Amino acid sequence: MANHPSSEKRNRQRIKRTLRNRAVKSAVRTEVKAVRTAIEAKDPKAAAKALSEAAVSLAKAAGKGAIPKKTASRKVARLAKSVHALGAAAKG
Repeated sequence: MANHPSSEKRNRQRIKRTLRNRAVKSAVRTEVKAVRTAIEAKDPKAAAKALSEAAVSLAKAAGKGAIPKKTASRKVARLAKSVHALGAAAKG
């Protein structure tokens, strides 16, 4: 248990930060799941739209420090690769 005023403050900050990060990560997971669902449904237009929304969410989460920047970049790249392959399969 925190005994000094500074450590009590750090504990309060930790709690706020944890709750904020948890909410941001949950929102990101929901956006990514929407992209994966559209890919599984083989709907290129819905997947592309969901990808753009997920990319924004991932970038914001990385900017806030909720997730590492490279993790966000990797997730966007892998989702984009899947969406692109889906679009190419639909055309050809």
